[in-house]
Amino acid sequence: MSKSFPDYPPPLEPRITQATNTKFGDYQCNAAMAMTKKLGIKPRDIADIIIQNLPSEINSIMEPPEVAGPGFINLRLKTSYLSSAITSISTDKVRCGVSPSLPSRIIVDYSSPNIAKEMHVGHLRSTIIGHTVSNLLEFLGHDVRRLNHVGDWGTQFGMLVEHLKDVNPEVVRGGDVEIGELVEVYKAAKRRFDEDSEFKNRAREGVVKLQAGDEESLKVWRRLCEKSSEEERGESFYNPLLGDVVSALEDLGLAKESEGATVVWTSGEEGEGTPMLVRKSDGGFNYATTDLAAIRQRVSEEEADRIVYVTDSGQGKHFSGVFNTAREAGWVKDCEVEHVGFGLVQGEDGKKFATRSGETVKLKDLLEEAVQRTEKDMRERRGGEELGEEEKETARVVGIGAVKYADLSLNRESNYKFSYSRMLSLQGNTAPYMLYARTRVCSIVRKAQGLSDSDPMSWPAVGKKVVLNEAEEVALARHIVRFGDTIRQVGRDLYPNVLCDYLFELSQKFSAFYETCPVNQAETEEIRESRLTLAVVTNDVLVRGMDILGIEVVDRM
Repeated sequence: MSKSFPDYPPPLEPRITQATNTKFGDYQCNAAMAMTKKLGIKPRDIADIIIQNLPSEINSIMEPPEVAGPGFINLRLKTSYLSSAITSISTDKVRCGVSPSLPSRIIVDYSSPNIAKEMHVGHLRSTIIGHTVSNLLEFLGHDVRRLNHVGDWGTQFGMLVEHLKDVNPEVVRGGDVEIGELVEVYKAAKRRFDEDSEFKNRAREGVVKLQAGDEESLKVWRRLCEKSSEEERGESFYNPLLGDVVSALEDLGLAKESEGATVVWTSGEEGEGTPMLVRKSDGGFNYATTDLAAIRQRVSEEEADRIVYVTDSGQGKHFSGVFNTAREAGWVKDCEVEHVGFGLVQGEDGKKFATRSGETVKLKDLLEEAVQRTEKDMRERRGGEELGEEEKETARVVGIGAVKYADLSLNRESNYKFSYSRMLSLQGNTAPYMLYARTRVCSIVRKAQGLSDSDPMSWPAVGKKVVLNEAEEVALARHIVRFGDTIRQVGRDLYPNVLCDYLFELSQKFSAFYETCPVNQAETEEIRESRLTLAVVTNDVLVRGMDILGIEVVDRM
């Protein structure tokens, strides 16, 4: 394009996308329509000029480009290229032909439960999405640091510490407290906080005492943290940095006093937009101050190039204010900060997902229920026969994988209706469907080596010439070579459902191939080895994709 129109004002955007319909090709260049206004030339003429200047190297990869409609350039991969690409991918089980990106240091902040409270369904999406995002960025070759920014500070701890001083003064003197007991203590403290205005004020004063380093309060707080935390980096890690953050914002003219508190306006002049509180009138700090301190520390000390926050979409406004402040302060000049927001987990009725008594569902109970339902289904399929250890392990993999995949397969910004029956289905875009497709590959490979379905898996050496004669073979190969495109897209945009859609379509295309292209009964040895290679590469891509999603696989179902 640069060669075709050297004087075209920047930006010069190729606008290349995957074709929505394979009958038009594999890729589509839509640039000509966007360029016509500035050039004063018809889009089809612009497209023709671009085609004339395409580098000769494209001829070994693509069929001759075609101009369609008002000026789309359609590009179709050559079958000979697909054959060589599949052969190459077959010898690269680890990366499946995906070349690593230029490495960056990326911090992914996710999960973030509160100390003294058990993880519940509200932590489900942050943990699953954050884990997948981290896996994918690591696969792309980045230096990923996973941070669990646990809630071990703030109002709930002022409330909890003050309540414990009353109901369990032994803790102040070094006594012990169990995590199960803490859950009940937290509930009691929260009721007291909501109902007793005097205690509410005392709890808020307790936060200020914690932040100021009051030894008695800190002693109770340390006891709570010891019981709840191992390697997480809690909000308290940033406490020594908070005062300096506010001072720096004041020196830059970004933070100003308002009604005794200190606030930042990140849009327009003072008084416009919504002020963001960074220091309360009583001298205490809040989440915004902590998040600003975290950004500053992660950029200056940990040298992050990109920071990703995986939290619910309801915090979008909060992070927008934090990010804008950090940008205006000059703390993220060379660092990209982004909020990966997600919707709520709901019951099938569209309301809050909760137990019958209205309690929030514990994450542990939810996962155990998925495994138990899978075991029940497997027993029914076996005529009531009890499961052996291998079948129970399969049930664990399928049950937990189903919960993860059901979440990841949806656009993360949407609210998510939790349904065991839907996520455990062997039909449609579910983990069991994907896992079953993989076991079909395992069955083909076992038979190719004269093994029975009960024998352990043994993967043959592949890498010979791939022959693509049938439409189903070509369709499967064409989809496999898009794996790298898909991974890079998700690494850029951080929507795991795009990877799930890719894997679902891969499973569907393999199913069509399986039904119409016999492997072990192929008409010639060359075709048998070619189809066996296609099956093995399908397995490698499926396993790698599921591994990125944090889902284990099984050899038989």
